[in-house]
Amino acid sequence: MLTLDDFAPVTLGDAELFRRQYEHYPQVHSDNTFTNMVCWNHYARYRRALVRGSIVLCSEIDGRLRFRAPIGPEDAGLLEDLFGLAHVESPGGRFFVLEPGARDRIAALRPGLPLHPDREIFEYVYRSADLADLPGKGYLTIRRHINRFHRNCASTVEEMGPANLEDVRVFVNRWCNWKNCDTDPILAAERRAVLYAIAHFGELGLSGLAIRVEGEVAAMAIYERLNAQTALVHFEKGLPECEGIYKAINQETALRLRDDFPYINRESDVGVPGLREAKTRYHPDHMVMAWYADVADL
Repeated sequence: MLTLDDFAPVTLGDAELFRRQYEHYPQVHSDNTFTNMVCWNHYARYRRALVRGSIVLCSEIDGRLRFRAPIGPEDAGLLEDLFGLAHVESPGGRFFVLEPGARDRIAALRPGLPLHPDREIFEYVYRSADLADLPGKGYLTIRRHINRFHRNCASTVEEMGPANLEDVRVFVNRWCNWKNCDTDPILAAERRAVLYAIAHFGELGLSGLAIRVEGEVAAMAIYERLNAQTALVHFEKGLPECEGIYKAINQETALRLRDDFPYINRESDVGVPGLREAKTRYHPDHMVMAWYADVADL
């Protein structure tokens, strides 16, 4: 029987474990990525268990455990054990399903179990060529903003690496001062996540770009390979001094990714109306859906 004693905290030392597992079971949703877990560990306290070739994940936010469908071979017994553990440790909570294969296995095991779409964590996936070229009338306003940025702001673009990571760290703190991160728990948590990614940039195998305006970093993007077809943008930030800088860093990222990845996952809108509007404006090719079951229904 599966218990919480089978779980251990996710740490930076688990990188190779997750890399090997995801070679066999590629992921499509950012919440299951190793980078996401270690960068946000201070907020969500991720744990993992290894059971019969599967990785089982759970997180803890505000004192409530949230279990996820296993990542590994089909194993009805493991699912049943995990449902039982969720009943014991997360009564009144939700059980999350972040990949279509797991959803199909659960539907086959429990045909009558309601699986609800969780729209707030649907992820937006775009064609890299669309974000790079911004073709047609649908992107006209975005192209205008980028053109205005280039007219008004003398800028340079550079890859992130050891030579400029300290400058990017300084930029993140400037961005947080502008956004008053200390007054918003989510922004404060995001600041810690970004700074962790910068501090462990090489260890996590991350890539990134920075835009300098008048010699100072004014925007940055941090990204990595999600699967063979898709790159994942974890963080994207820009300062307000130059209008259009967010759109510029978005396009520059796509220009560098398009030859290696036909798609770019730009994560979810977390239910924020303005963010949803901005992500929709870029015309996603498709969404990565996510579902949950109420633990009481398991």
